[in-house]
Amino acid sequence: MASGEREREREQEAGAARGSGAQKPPRTGLPRKGLLEKRQAIERGARTVFGREGYTRASVDAIAAEAGVSTRTIYNHFTDKEELFRAVFLESAASVTADSTDLFDRHFRHFGRAADIEADLLALGRDWVGQNSKHPEHFALVRQIITEGPRMPADVIEEWQRVGPLAVRADLAERLRVLAGQGLFDIDDADAAARHLSLLIGGLTLESFFGAVRLSAAEVEKFVASGVWAFLKLYGPS
Repeated sequence: MASGEREREREQEAGAARGSGAQKPPRTGLPRKGLLEKRQAIERGARTVFGREGYTRASVDAIAAEAGVSTRTIYNHFTDKEELFRAVFLESAASVTADSTDLFDRHFRHFGRAADIEADLLALGRDWVGQNSKHPEHFALVRQIITEGPRMPADVIEEWQRVGPLAVRADLAERLRVLAGQGLFDIDDADAAARHLSLLIGGLTLESFFGAVRLSAAEVEKFVASGVWAFLKLYGPS
């Protein structure tokens, strides 16, 4: 979205808020706990509405209704719709990244102990593709980005890439680099290997259109197994 369009949108939203009497109340009007609860309700409502309607169609009024608050309360916490979208999307992306870090921690500490790298990769892959079901609201937002990308704030998309997919891939690359140093993989370029593993296993997220299409357990297992087979063909030890 061009900066001029964003500015006009902010003016329209602010005008609507003023027209409905949505003046910001003093920040001392609610106890700190109450303010936090209101903000959390707004963010939950925003994730639901943005995931359902997309960025362009979502309105502050719809988010207020979903959250069970007034538009005045939303403008007390967020300047405009863009700021609210930025907050909820980047927060959910960071949550997915943190879960990926935990997942890698659990699996990579055991790699090679049973002398069966294929079994280790299969266990990692099964847990990895299961993340879709743990973060349905986030992946609903991602689906909207794919559809509406050119109409969304470009800097938000760039920041999402930085704290989300690129951060996960960098973490994975470092772990593969360590394992390659131990002789468990034959890897010259850990960044390329991490990208390939992300596509071969994590790519099931794309196959299911970020959780919108339900895949059977057999389909998931087949996808993971074929991805592991291909990765080992590329990077398995000599």
